[in-house]
Amino acid sequence: MTQPAHASRSSGQTETRLRPDVIAGLTAAAVVIPKAMAYATVAGLSVSVGLYTAFIPMIVYAILGTSRVLSVSSTTTLAILVAAQLALVVPDGNPAGLVVATATLTALTGVLLVAASVLRLGFVANFISAPVLTGFKAGIGLVIVLDQVPKLFGIHITKDGFFRDVLSVAQHLPESSVLTMAIGGVALVLLLTMERLWPHSPAPLAVVGAGIAVSWLAGLSAEGVATVGHIPQALPSITLPDLGLVMQLLPGAIGIALMSFTETIAAGRAFALPSEPPIRSNGELLATGAANLSGALFGAMPAGGGTSQTAVVRAVGGRTQKASLVTAAASAATMLVLAPALGLLPHAVLAAIVIVYSIGLIQPLEFAAIRKVRTMEFGWALAAFLGVLVFGTLQGIVAAIILSLLGLASQAANPRVHVIGRKRGEDVLRPLSPDHPDDETFDGLLILRPEGRLFFANAEQVGDRVRELVAQYKPRVLMLDLSRVFDIEYSALLVMMEGERRFAEAGVTVWLAGLNPDVLEYIRSSGLADHLGTDRMFTNARIGISRYLEALAADGRNADADERPVRSSRHDG
Repeated sequence: MTQPAHASRSSGQTETRLRPDVIAGLTAAAVVIPKAMAYATVAGLSVSVGLYTAFIPMIVYAILGTSRVLSVSSTTTLAILVAAQLALVVPDGNPAGLVVATATLTALTGVLLVAASVLRLGFVANFISAPVLTGFKAGIGLVIVLDQVPKLFGIHITKDGFFRDVLSVAQHLPESSVLTMAIGGVALVLLLTMERLWPHSPAPLAVVGAGIAVSWLAGLSAEGVATVGHIPQALPSITLPDLGLVMQLLPGAIGIALMSFTETIAAGRAFALPSEPPIRSNGELLATGAANLSGALFGAMPAGGGTSQTAVVRAVGGRTQKASLVTAAASAATMLVLAPALGLLPHAVLAAIVIVYSIGLIQPLEFAAIRKVRTMEFGWALAAFLGVLVFGTLQGIVAAIILSLLGLASQAANPRVHVIGRKRGEDVLRPLSPDHPDDETFDGLLILRPEGRLFFANAEQVGDRVRELVAQYKPRVLMLDLSRVFDIEYSALLVMMEGERRFAEAGVTVWLAGLNPDVLEYIRSSGLADHLGTDRMFTNARIGISRYLEALAADGRNADADERPVRSSRHDG
């Protein structure tokens, strides 16, 4: 029977729409699968756990996620955080214990993310500032690289903190395996060369394939080169979490959940096109949480959105989450068909993959850019960096959050208070600055403009700064331009009313200008508006200046020593 023409056209259009996602999914699989296996070894787990993580979580996120192209599996940052937590609860590295602990940790991560979605806590991702995150990731990058160096040299060390591990590696270098070093070194050179010449290429897959071929042909396992070993040739089986481990794993799960969400939302926003629906933070919490919760039941480690793998999807034309479904299918095919071959892979090759894709976490140019713009935030970045190296990865993420919150508190507690002048010859008001020495000020009138929210933490500091400036300029009228104040708390109102009373006793009249509706309502409710009256409150500072100049002109003040003439004076900076 002849197929109808419209059916043929529909089939062709569907094939055309699917082709970019299929290609993108297969290309991403060539990058994701080798890296997922490598990241599993970073966490101290079997490479099969990496395959599980690139399977179930990826499917669930593809169904629920708000990003069109985000690829979700394991990441370098999550892997090292998982390693630190598992080492606490399974110090002897017992394989069965690691499987249960991993399922529990991943399930906890998922539950926390889903709970955060229900509570609408998507804004929490913004609590880690960019400079602090830069420092934290750089520290993580160094820790991961050092963690992989022994595998690259074929030596074994007892982990005891970053700086002690550096000394331990140096002491054990004479025990290095020349053959292992050669294999790892060649893998490193190949990966770096391919990434430089063909960015986002399936370089990891090519290197893994070459490593397996060399291992099989040369019998590397018999020569003493450590290989992956047996991998079950099957899809993941059901693994139940252990409720008895919940309290031990909960602190680490909180940090892992926060980092998973932070990386996911950052990668999703980075690769979202203007024509696509916006990335919804609470939707991402739910999708990432469900991905982790379901992955836990199938032996996956905690997962999150990966920047590098998502870049591959976008670079080769991926348009929808169908690309992730194709990648997940490739992971399943790998488990079912290629597991025996993957067992021949040398650990040195996996170590080379981890090192190459972890170095990108260390961004010296980003540190330099932060230092150029904000010295204080450069200090935060350095502190976060050193916090990871000195205290460890999980403690480092806590330090990163605390530093970010301290930075936020510091900024909120110390708002700027600008002295305002007028651009000569124009109706433009702006803060006095040495860059604008010709700006006008007005004899007897001081205009101050505080910025930000005025509340209990900064009210006294703002009050002290206002008093300092009044003592310096000695005005007859102090006009507070509150146009940049979006909220004023009761404590700040009390400081303002007390300040107005003291200034009045000292012969300084206080005016208010530029109040937004909310601030105006609070000032009215406090009774300060009735006390000042309408003749001391203005819609904006320009009207206040006009009233002041009119009042002086009406008073007819001339050249008396105590009553200076009305004039505009130059601000000397």
